[in-house]
Amino acid sequence: MLTTKQRHPAIRTLRGWALAVLQEAGAIRECEAHGWAQDRADPHARERAFAIARLDSPPGVSPEEAVTEIGDVLGSIGDTCPECTP
Repeated sequence: MLTTKQRHPAIRTLRGWALAVLQEAGAIRECEAHGWAQDRADPHARERAFAIARLDSPPGVSPEEAVTEIGDVLGSIGDTCPECTP
C-alpha cells in the first residue's frame, strides 16, 4: 500500500517561516474577514513557538536567528485586525 506524507508548503523567507511556526503553535490566528495575523496572547503557545525555533530552525539559519525572528514577528502583530471596526 502506498502512503504519502503531508508536506508543508515551501517557505521562501525567514519571516514566512516564523509566521508558519507561530500559527502552527497556536500563538497567532488569522482574521476570518480580512486575513490579518492576530496575536492570541497565549504564553504557552508562544513558548512552543520559541522551542520550535530553538530546536528546529530552518536550514542555514542559526537557532539564535530563528528565535530573534519569532520575537520580531510577535512584536509586529497586534491583537486586533486593523480593518475590523471596533
